[in-house]
Amino acid sequence: MWQGVDKRKFPRVNYPCEVTVYIKGQKENIPAQTENIGVGGVCVKLSKELSKFHSVDLAVELNDGKPPLTCEARVVWLVKSQDAFDTGMEFLNLTESDRLRIERVVEACLKANQNSSEKK
Repeated sequence: MWQGVDKRKFPRVNYPCEVTVYIKGQKENIPAQTENIGVGGVCVKLSKELSKFHSVDLAVELNDGKPPLTCEARVVWLVKSQDAFDTGMEFLNLTESDRLRIERVVEACLKANQNSSEKK
């Protein structure tokens, strides 16, 4: 996982969930796992390299009892790791309800992390 400086507008949390990346104009899709997620975007581990600024469609299973969140995203960075590509994607057209779903996930994770830190 990339360990550089975080310049994001929105906080991200480590939240493992399944993502399907649909490459526009192709029948192929890429199953993936999240590294982290936030209202502004997601980092996923991909088995295939995508070019920077490539637009894709995503289906993100947030494990919140609702259907997968679907939206368009754009690749903003990628880093080759040993066996995959850590790929940062910016959400492009989130609905307000989907933004709120992600916000709830992030807040719950941040609260859980804070509570576990306070117990130490």
